[in-house]
Amino acid sequence: MGHGHAHGHGHHHHGHDHDHEHEAPAALPAAFDTSVPDEALTPEQQSRRTLLRRAGLLGAGLTAASVLGQAAATAPAYAAGTNSRKRGGFLWLAGDHHIHTQYSNDGKYRVVDQVRQGARHGIDWMVITDHGNATHARIGVEKVNPDIREARAAYEDTLVFQGLEWNIPAAEHGTVFVHPGKNEVAVLKQFETDYDGSVKGASDSTPANEALAIAGLGFLAEQVRRRKVKDALMLANHPARRGVDSPHEIRGWRDATGAGRQIAVGFEGAPGHQAAGLPAPLGMARARGIYDNNPSANSFPGYPLESYRTWGGFDWMTATVGGLWDSLLAEGRPWWITANSDSHQVYADTAVRGGPDSDYAANGKHTDPVYGGKIDITQGDYWPGQYSRTHVGADGFTYAAVMEGIRAGRVWVDHGRLVSGLDVRLSGGSRWATLGGALHVKKGTKVTLTVDVALAGGPNWAGFVPKLARVDVIQGDVTGAPADKDTFTAPSAKVVKSYEVDRSTGLVRLTYDLGRVDRPLYVRLRGSDGNRSAVGPMGAAVDPAGPAIDVVGDADPWRDLWFYSNPVWVLPS
Repeated sequence: MGHGHAHGHGHHHHGHDHDHEHEAPAALPAAFDTSVPDEALTPEQQSRRTLLRRAGLLGAGLTAASVLGQAAATAPAYAAGTNSRKRGGFLWLAGDHHIHTQYSNDGKYRVVDQVRQGARHGIDWMVITDHGNATHARIGVEKVNPDIREARAAYEDTLVFQGLEWNIPAAEHGTVFVHPGKNEVAVLKQFETDYDGSVKGASDSTPANEALAIAGLGFLAEQVRRRKVKDALMLANHPARRGVDSPHEIRGWRDATGAGRQIAVGFEGAPGHQAAGLPAPLGMARARGIYDNNPSANSFPGYPLESYRTWGGFDWMTATVGGLWDSLLAEGRPWWITANSDSHQVYADTAVRGGPDSDYAANGKHTDPVYGGKIDITQGDYWPGQYSRTHVGADGFTYAAVMEGIRAGRVWVDHGRLVSGLDVRLSGGSRWATLGGALHVKKGTKVTLTVDVALAGGPNWAGFVPKLARVDVIQGDVTGAPADKDTFTAPSAKVVKSYEVDRSTGLVRLTYDLGRVDRPLYVRLRGSDGNRSAVGPMGAAVDPAGPAIDVVGDADPWRDLWFYSNPVWVLPS
């Protein structure tokens, strides 16, 4: 089956770029370290600790109830401030890989504003991703770097990556980011100058432009191989928004670096701009994610019209059971989902871009924001961590560990703090695997899925305690690479079990028996507050109660909350 799970092991490039202070032996962030007293914490750290406590993720956490009696592969790694590597546990760090600042032509906030807000809203890692364009390539990449370095120093419990929002040639946008170090600016600047679709005039869906995108990913892999940077990653942003990311392009990005280091590893399962669907007069009355587009000359003609909308706030490629994401997973190849803010202009904020003299083209940045004297409800974004979170299982609190956790697919996402923690295990024989992993067993081995869900431990940023109503197990067969690279369906994928959740606090354990497994397959999870659902696009036999298509102009994101996990495979032999 050519399973792609050798990645994530044995590829660590330790010992280079020693100039970065955060790569010392990985201590826990202060908020997680119970040996640090409350009064020694900064206000942001205190707020983070309060959230962890409320969720039951500090101290005993999920550990007592963890699967197989080992340190569970989720929040219990925080337990009592112990070493996060203990007995195979992971430190689950919440983050956001899609954030804009005054160094974006359509941005407004200082880097430190976004980092401070991220820290306040419980984010452990974040990527600054200002838009790729000629001005940014010329001066912006360099000019933002000192601001990022200052923010790293000021917020030592937040890992702040420098990246950019790549105009993928022939396609949509994508986050590109690198491990911090002395060459982070040089590598990003050369990448943007040589491979950005806007800079190179390569936006149209042509074979030559598609080839340029593949070459750009190859360039990043080469920079890692030559040890210019320790690591680099690409995640495709809002993939279905304009219909220009064709299935063969996504497969091409994923496979671009061959047997080498995987650079393109996934896409946004849910886009940012989630406040944009709030109805008038409360909000801008557009679409969630600003997904209110229609096909253009560059769009892939096979996509249906409903693919241009979000479904329960999630991108159609992810939200459709048996759809494009499942068609990628059915190949047994890694491709992960994330969720983030795409924060440019925050809903109900009072800041405005500073002064009429703001000249982005000349300065590569806008002037600092100032108080505007009124609450602005015509914007569609949230602060990092305020609504969307991407949780990454890392083997320590370092930049390298976060990047490796993303590459390995140890990732689950949620909206509106629907749940606090998630521990997913597939076990069979004497082995187990968690998110992004593969369980290798003898054919006919009995396999069990065990899921521990830590329910919401307190109110979210809209001021209420969300309630998880249902968890779905989705399963699909691994059928190998399709003959047609533009395939976007997976006929075997379907919801195989739904669990009603009948309590509102604490820990819920769900078990699902896969029986004696004789063929390669995968499972993934989805959960909902139960407020809005509909029969999925592939019919009731496949998805009887999936997310409903979001109504343009009337989609309150807080009334329709979901979480999704990445898959775990079973590979019998």
